[in-house]
Amino acid sequence: MRLLAVDLGDKRTGLATGDTTTTTCFPLEVLHIQRGDALIKAVANASREQGADAIVLGLPINMDGTEGPRAVLTREFGACVAEATDLPVHYIDERLTSYEAEHRLRGQRHGPESDALAALILLEEFMSGMADS
Repeated sequence: MRLLAVDLGDKRTGLATGDTTTTTCFPLEVLHIQRGDALIKAVANASREQGADAIVLGLPINMDGTEGPRAVLTREFGACVAEATDLPVHYIDERLTSYEAEHRLRGQRHGPESDALAALILLEEFMSGMADS
């Protein structure tokens, strides 16, 4: 199964792609589009270009495990993406993925590429969870 992972941001959104058959994941790109219809369309286009069978969307859970306003916005975005792509959207806890991305980039120039790396980490965690079940 081909997957497209989305690390949703207000100004930048990271994308990564992966395949559950080969268990490979790759950072794809960073979209410099604010949240809204244009971003939904861009994610839908990326899912088609990558031949995605499903979308994995990072869900911003509070450190205490609760969902706050950002999680609500993310679920609304996910519903719009599901409608635009006719693909299932799976949510995965994104706590600490940005930190992990920065950690992996330690010693390198930080910037937007960390958003695509954060999407890659989401995808790795999602695929790992699939293997565990």
